[in-house]
Amino acid sequence: MAGVEVQGTVLIVTVVMVVVYLAITTWLTFRYRAKTSADYMVAGRSVPAVVIGVLMMSEFIAPKSTVGVAQAAFESGMAAAWAVASVSLGFLLFGLGFAKRLYTSGEYTISAAIAQKYGRSTQLTVSLIMIYALLLVLVAQYVSGAAVLASAFGLPLTTSSILIAAISTAYCMIGGQKSTAYVSLMHTVLKIVGVIIVFGAALYMSGGVTPVVAALPPKYFTWDGSVGLTTIVAWTIASVGAIFSTQFIVQAISSLKGPQDVRGACIISAMLCLPVSLALGFIGVAAKFLFPEMKSLYAFPVFLNHLSPFLSGLVMVSIIASILVAVGTVVVATSALIVRDFYVPMAKPTAERELRVSRLLAIPIAFLPLLLVFFAPQVLHLSFFTRALRLAITVVAVFAFYFPRFGSNRGATLGLLGATVTTTGWYLMGDPFGIDDIYIALVTPAVVITIEWLVRRITGVPAPERGQVGTTVQARVP
Repeated sequence: MAGVEVQGTVLIVTVVMVVVYLAITTWLTFRYRAKTSADYMVAGRSVPAVVIGVLMMSEFIAPKSTVGVAQAAFESGMAAAWAVASVSLGFLLFGLGFAKRLYTSGEYTISAAIAQKYGRSTQLTVSLIMIYALLLVLVAQYVSGAAVLASAFGLPLTTSSILIAAISTAYCMIGGQKSTAYVSLMHTVLKIVGVIIVFGAALYMSGGVTPVVAALPPKYFTWDGSVGLTTIVAWTIASVGAIFSTQFIVQAISSLKGPQDVRGACIISAMLCLPVSLALGFIGVAAKFLFPEMKSLYAFPVFLNHLSPFLSGLVMVSIIASILVAVGTVVVATSALIVRDFYVPMAKPTAERELRVSRLLAIPIAFLPLLLVFFAPQVLHLSFFTRALRLAITVVAVFAFYFPRFGSNRGATLGLLGATVTTTGWYLMGDPFGIDDIYIALVTPAVVITIEWLVRRITGVPAPERGQVGTTVQARVP
């Protein structure tokens, strides 16, 4: 009876805290809501570096990463922390040069930036692949977020996923990039606090690090664990590639006040990711030590049931904050791609209509991925598959920015299409021969572009000029 009363108290406290938090963030979203298309897409290019630095790292400690890394650590050991730790390297490399090139391109979509080198056909291909990848990112966000809500409130996964989609849609329709950037500060602070609380609970319940190390197989605490070197290298390549080309990262960079702020924002992101990765790794192995027969998906949320009502509520609020900022950035980014690359060139709308369509697109973008939620049990694997798809775009972007004479629009387009088919097929087959689909995404576009270049050299056929396949459409947003 006492246990039921405690659970009831936890539920009441959590619900009250969540409602209060949603009320505060809704007010903030209204305050910073987009009034123009420039506000919705790039926040009027007015956001300080610290805000963008926090916003960019948010996707990498989103629910799919917090729950996913803990799940992987439960199964494979502390080496799972590399999944987020590798992101720090990615942001540092991104800030050293590539990010500034994207900013100075004047574009806020990765597809339009690449199109400056390769033309309209490549732009549309990049855009479609990125939309495909971002919709799958939402699937991973919903699965991991729903797992937390189901654990805390006893809700079915279906109901939890629909709630996440509905609340996130409302935020996106009200706000846009400007509100997402500023409200993410509050979201991210709470996310980090939540991870710290769960880490403390795991440390306390397990009696410290020593008992966990003594009880679990030694491989759980080696640098590569059961994950293996090839997977860790693949994770690192995928993280770097995803950062270099992901639409919401490009959009965040485009929201900065000036190119001088680019490097600072990337350094802030890198510094925030590293300690969080280690905490998530320990949470997963501690869950394995304490609850060895439990489903690995609940390695992170299981600790919520062992906290005081206030702390449990605070962690739940932090998870909801994580869900909101992660889903919000993806929805806004996907909307930007559809509007910038398809709607504006075809409809040539007024600025007011463009903003209205951008808001309305949040509904189908947020709800469509719900159809795939129940086909994605391995959150971290799905997360890195989406990064693999974005890695293929990075390979093409590298050719575009650093080796423009080597590639062509035909080679880039064929390389992207080939990478999408081969990477998706490899993922669905379960990564045959132990070769991660990330390597397939890395190699395929480079091979196709090289073959196309060699064929042109041998036959003497010149590469099509960009104007032959259509020029890019100038963005309305400054």
